[in-house]
Amino acid sequence: MSQPSHPFAPALPARRGTGRTLLLVLAVLGSVIGLTLAHRPGTDYGWISLAPSLIVLVVAIATHRTLEALAVGVLSGLILLQPEDFVGELADISLSVMMNETIAWLILVCGLMGGFIAMLEKSGCTLSFSHVMTRLVKTRRQSLLSTAALGVLIFIDDYLNALATSAAMKRLTDRFGVSREKLAYIVDSTAAPICILVPLSTWAVYFAELLETNAATDGPGMWLYIQSIPFMLYGWVAMGLVLLVAVGKLPDLGPMRAAEARARAGQPIPDGAPDQPLGDDAAPAMRPWLGVVNFLAPMAVLIGASAWFEIDLLKGVIVATLFTLVLYLIQRLATFNTLMDAIMDGFRTMMLPLAIVAVGFVLREVNDQLGMTAFMIDAFSPYLTVALLPALVFVSMAVVVFATGSSWGVFVISIPIVVPMAQHMDAPMPLVVGALLSASSFGSHACFFSDSSVLSSQGSGCLPMQHGLTQFPYALLGALLTASGFMVLGYAMT
Repeated sequence: MSQPSHPFAPALPARRGTGRTLLLVLAVLGSVIGLTLAHRPGTDYGWISLAPSLIVLVVAIATHRTLEALAVGVLSGLILLQPEDFVGELADISLSVMMNETIAWLILVCGLMGGFIAMLEKSGCTLSFSHVMTRLVKTRRQSLLSTAALGVLIFIDDYLNALATSAAMKRLTDRFGVSREKLAYIVDSTAAPICILVPLSTWAVYFAELLETNAATDGPGMWLYIQSIPFMLYGWVAMGLVLLVAVGKLPDLGPMRAAEARARAGQPIPDGAPDQPLGDDAAPAMRPWLGVVNFLAPMAVLIGASAWFEIDLLKGVIVATLFTLVLYLIQRLATFNTLMDAIMDGFRTMMLPLAIVAVGFVLREVNDQLGMTAFMIDAFSPYLTVALLPALVFVSMAVVVFATGSSWGVFVISIPIVVPMAQHMDAPMPLVVGALLSASSFGSHACFFSDSSVLSSQGSGCLPMQHGLTQFPYALLGALLTASGFMVLGYAMT
């Protein structure tokens, strides 16, 4: 029996190359050298600043390899910035990113979350929850609706949503022939798009503080955030699309059609995915209802502790991990060594998504130095009117967040520009803030290397590109409906 491969192992180690990769590398290198020669030192990069992100998209679609595509994009951008010393610049930026407090927070939170989920699985509590849900959920449609409902209930943070919902539901959806790609789509659609609609979430706390800091309102930033919730159109549209998909009113689009056909043929987990199917003979090792209690109690502690510590997921997952260790040891569900091994295994399973997110942060830093965000805003500025402002803010910021994968970092740069512009034009601030948050949630939802998308794919048991390609048609449909909505509201409210 073959051993499962390491997340960073070559996908096909015994197969010789076809030469396509070499041609792709040469084409990218030639393009970057040409752009470097075309740029005059000391001047703005202008449209050239879009090149690294476009290269990431091309390489990712051509190779279906997320980490490698990001690395190629980063190197391309660094060659544009420092052609004589791009290696030194790479070392400096990488070190700066790894010392960033946000990256350290991500490593701890995602690693501990992986360990926490692994303890639930190793103890058999996840399996017990799945068996009980199988008794309650009788149809495929009900399995999809219950997944969406659980995702809406876990609104406190998109990371928690992505990992907890997928861990709870993937064995159930497997039994009803739902592809892991569709599961990842539902999980991801109830992560960031739902979190922005609830004022008791990490997104609300972060953006409310950002709005108050940038004088977007004379009162509390949270009050402006709450006023803007009805205008966060992408969140509402994404939730509506998920419900239509779950009840079967919206057909499978694009690559999702092939994924669902494969699942109906008996293979819900795609080839190469970081997960193993559940054997038909698998059964809970304890009384099912006790297993459900042992599954839900740690989840409740995780959510409650995070809320208690002012929406701090790191403190919440530390408390939940300690609680789960004590709970399982008292009941002798597993030995201390087994639970600690599960925590370490959970950390290891998060290596690939964490690497993708870290390299995504490096790409964001490269794009910032190239001036990509400022270029996008300047490019749309000549077309601004009060009526068009919300739609153009949504479109431009959605493109930037999609290209960079940074749903939060981009707005540290863009809000100080967009808010004064909206105030000068006397535009309705809740509508403009709704456009900004809609753009942020779309980028987090649609970008295949954003933290939320990567964690949704990891938790659901498929690769980031498998998730990204199957989800994109739905995200694009949501973006078109959202942009149209902002056009209508812009003319109606100004």
